[in-house]
Amino acid sequence: MRLLHFDALGRLILTDFRGKPIPPYAILSHRWSDSETLIEYISNGNYKEREEGSKKLRFCAEQAAQDGLQYFWIDTCCIDRWDNNERSKAINSMFQWYRNAARCYVFLSDVSLSAVTETAACSDWEASFRKSEWFTRGWTLQELIAPVSVEFFSREGQRIGDKASLDRLLHDITDIPLAALRNCPLDQFSTCERRRWVENRRTTEDEDIVYCLLGVLGISMPTTYGEGKESALRRLQAEVEGAGSAPSIIPFSRNQSFVGRELQLVELEAKLFSNEQTTTTLAIVGPGGTGKSQLALEAAYRTKQNNRSCSVFWMDASDIDSLYRSYASVAQKLSIPGCDDDQADIKQVAKRCVAAISARQCLLIYDNVEGTTRRPSGSSTTQAADLADFLPHSKLCSVIFTTTESNTAEALAPQNVTALHELTPDTALRMLQNRLTTPLSNAEQQEAMRLLEELLYLPLAIAQAAAHMNASSMTVQQYQAQLDQHKEAALKYSDYSSEGEQRIPGLRKTVAATLSLSMSQVRHSNAVAADYLFVAACVDRKDISLDLLDAASPRAREDAVKVLDKYALVTRRPAECALDVHRLVHQTLRKRLQVQGQLMQWTQRTIAQLLRVFPNDDHSNRSKWRRLLPHAQHALSHSLADDNDEERLNLAWKCAMTLCSDGRYEEAEELEVQVMQTAKRVLGDEHPGTLTSMSNLASTYRNQGRWNEAEELNVQTRKRVLGDEHPHTLSSMNNLASTYMDQGRWNEAEELGVQVMQTRKRVLGDEHPDTLGSMNNLAWTYRNQGRWKEAEELFVQVMQTTKRVLGDEHPHTLSSMANLASTYINQGRWNEAEELVMQTRKRVLGDEHPGTLFSMHNLAFTLQSQARHAEAFALMKRCSQLREQVLGEQHPDTQSSLDTLSDWRAECSDESP
Repeated sequence: MRLLHFDALGRLILTDFRGKPIPPYAILSHRWSDSETLIEYISNGNYKEREEGSKKLRFCAEQAAQDGLQYFWIDTCCIDRWDNNERSKAINSMFQWYRNAARCYVFLSDVSLSAVTETAACSDWEASFRKSEWFTRGWTLQELIAPVSVEFFSREGQRIGDKASLDRLLHDITDIPLAALRNCPLDQFSTCERRRWVENRRTTEDEDIVYCLLGVLGISMPTTYGEGKESALRRLQAEVEGAGSAPSIIPFSRNQSFVGRELQLVELEAKLFSNEQTTTTLAIVGPGGTGKSQLALEAAYRTKQNNRSCSVFWMDASDIDSLYRSYASVAQKLSIPGCDDDQADIKQVAKRCVAAISARQCLLIYDNVEGTTRRPSGSSTTQAADLADFLPHSKLCSVIFTTTESNTAEALAPQNVTALHELTPDTALRMLQNRLTTPLSNAEQQEAMRLLEELLYLPLAIAQAAAHMNASSMTVQQYQAQLDQHKEAALKYSDYSSEGEQRIPGLRKTVAATLSLSMSQVRHSNAVAADYLFVAACVDRKDISLDLLDAASPRAREDAVKVLDKYALVTRRPAECALDVHRLVHQTLRKRLQVQGQLMQWTQRTIAQLLRVFPNDDHSNRSKWRRLLPHAQHALSHSLADDNDEERLNLAWKCAMTLCSDGRYEEAEELEVQVMQTAKRVLGDEHPGTLTSMSNLASTYRNQGRWNEAEELNVQTRKRVLGDEHPHTLSSMNNLASTYMDQGRWNEAEELGVQVMQTRKRVLGDEHPDTLGSMNNLAWTYRNQGRWKEAEELFVQVMQTTKRVLGDEHPHTLSSMANLASTYINQGRWNEAEELVMQTRKRVLGDEHPGTLFSMHNLAFTLQSQARHAEAFALMKRCSQLREQVLGEQHPDTQSSLDTLSDWRAECSDESP
C-alpha cells in the first residue's frame, strides 16, 4: 500500500509501505473527473497541473493534518494503473483499506455551501446533499460502509457532518439499514440484503457494479473486465455458493451458449485423474478460433460441479509473466506462506504453490501454452522442461493444456491429445442461434445452414457474423449477400500462413472475408474505429493501451472502441484501459495493409504515437514502460531502418534505455547498435548525438563484462569535439574510469575518477546525479584498493544525498546502500551490512535485475562471515543460478559467484569428518 505526505520542504512524497508497518492514514472518497491526478504525475512532480485532482489532493492533505494525520491515500494517486497485477490486488483489497483508515473524507464536488447563510433553511442544504451523484455510484457503497469514521465535505472543503450525525438522513437517501451505517458487523445481514444495497447505483463499467460488492460480501475473486455484468454476477454467485467447496479460481463465467464438442468433452472427462502413478496430462490442440479454451472451460466447470472436493485453477500461460501472476493468485487462494509479500521470489512462491497443489485433488488448466514455451531472444528451442518444473507430480492432479501447436501438444501430453476441427453443421447452427438477439425462423435456418457451410463452421467466424447481424439489424440473407461481395477482396488479404490454420482449407479466406465485411460497416459508422484497428495491427496484439489510440476526446475514443467491441473485433479490458485483438484478426489486418501498400505508413504513424506516450527510463515509470515495450519492439522490428526517420531513432533509443534499466542488456545492445550506426551515417562520427550513443553502448558493454569493447568506444574524440568540461565528455571519462576499474587498473581509474568528480562538482554541483555517480565510482576504486575509510566516507555522502534528493526507494539510492554494505562487509561490520536492505531493492527492481543479484551476492558474504554457512551457501547458489540465466555463463559477475560457490563447497568438504 502506498501513502502520500508532504515533507518539511512542502514536497509531495509517495511512500510504499509494502512489507512495513502501515502508519495511521486518512482516505479520500470522491467521484472521478477528467482532470484527476494520477500516480505518474506525483512521480514527475506535475501533479499541480491537474486542476480538479490537485484541489482534492490539497484538501485531503490539509484536512488530515488538522486531524493529526501525516499520511493520506487517494485511489488515483496511489495505485499504479499501468501495473495490472497491482490493480487486481487493489480491487480485492479496497474494502479493507477503507476499513483500516483512521478517517475517511467524502469530497462532494456537486454540493456547495457557499450560498448557505446562517438564516438559510435547512431544507435547502439537504436538497443539495440528497441530489449528490456520490450516492448513486457503485464504488462509493463500500466507501460509506467500510470506514468507522466517514465525514462529508462540500466542494469548498466545508464540513457538512459525519456518518454518525447524519445516519438517519443517509438511511433515508440510500435505504441502507441504520445498523450497517453504525458499523454493525456485516455478517449480521444476509447476502441477499447486502446485494440489494447496490441496486439503485451505477458504474461506468458494467462489471464494476458486481466487483464493488466483493468487500461488502467478503468475497475475493479475480476481476475479468470485458466479461459483462451478467457473467460477473454468475461468478459472484458461484463464489458465494461455493463457500464450502474446495478453493478454486476460474476467472471466466461458464459459457451459457456452449454447444457441441460433446464427444471431446466426454473423452476429456473420462481421462481425468486416470494416471495411477503421477499427474494426468491432457492437451487440446486446434487452429485459432476453434474453441479450445471454451472446451477447457466447460470441462473445468463440470469437474467443479461433479466433485466439490476438487480444486480447479485456471492458469493464463500466454506468456511467462501471466503464468507467474496466475500462480500468485493461486498461492493467495491457498494461503501459501509468503504469497502476500511483494518482496518474495515469485518462482519460489510458484514452487511452494505446486507442492501445495500436489497434496490435494486438483485440476489445472494451462490456457494458450505456446506463448510460454518459447525461449527469449528469438531462440527456437522450447522450454517444455522449464514448464514441467512448475507442474504438480501427483496422481491426485490432472492438467489440461490448450495450444495451437501440435508439436507442443505432443511434447506436453504425448498420449492424450484431443484435436479440434470444424464444428458439425447442427452444432454450428445452435451456436449461431445462441448468439443472435433475434430468433431464426424455420426458413431463415435453411439460409443459415448455407452461410455456416461457407464460414467453415468456424466458431470465430460465427461469432463475428452474429455480432455483425446484431449490430446492423441484418437478416441472415442480407449478411450472406454482403459477404459474397467481400469474398474476392478477402482472397488478397488471406495470404498468410500459420501451422494451426493450414489444417483447415480456406480458413484464412473465411476469416479475411468476415473481417472485410465488418471493416466496411465499421468504417461507415465510425471511421476512427477503423483506424484503431490499423494501429492495433502495427503493435503486439495483446494489452494494447488506449493511450496508443489517438482521439479528439476521451468520449470519442470510447465511442470508437465500443463500435469495435460491438462487432466482436476486439476484446475490451476496461480496467487496464486496454484491448486485445484475436491472433487471426491481427494477421489479416497486417496482410490487408500490406496489400494496400499502407503497412509502412501505418507503422510509422504508430511509432510516432508510441514516441509520444513512451516514458523515460526513470524508475517511477517502470510499470508503464514494461507494458509499452512489447508494442514498441513489435513496431520497431517491423519497420524499415530509414536514416531520415528521427521518430524511429528516438523510440529505439528510449527502448534501449529502459531495457538497460531493467538489466536486459542483450536486447538493449541490439537497439543501441542500430542507434549508433544510424547516428554515424546521418550526423557524422563527431556529432554529440553520435558520441552519446557510443557512450550508452559502452556502458552496456561494461554491464555485460565486455571491458575491451567498452574501452574502445573512444572518449578522446568526444574530448576533442566538445571540450574537457562538457557533460558528455565527463560522462565518457567516467565510463572509461569504470572500465579501468573493472580491469583492475586501479591507479588509472583513481586518477581519472578524481578528475571527473572534481570537474562535475564545479560544473554541475554537489547534488547532481552525475556528480554522485562519479563519487560512487571513485569510492569503488578506493574500496578495491583496500582504502576502506576513504571508500566509506564517499559512499555515506552518496547515500545520504541520494536519499535526500531522489528518495529512499530510487534505484540509485538502493545502489548506494548496497555499495556501503559491501564496504561494511570488508571491515567485518556484519550487522550494519545486513541492515542495508536488499529486500527494498528486490521490490523496486525485481528478483532478476543485476542490481538485485549484486545485493544477493553481498548478503551471502555477510551471512558467511557470521558463520551462517548454510544460509550463505543457499543464497550464493541461487545468485549464481540467476546470474547465469540473466547475464550468461561467461559474465565476470557470474564467474565470481560460481568461484565463490566452489570455494565454499570445498571448505565444507574439508571440514567434514
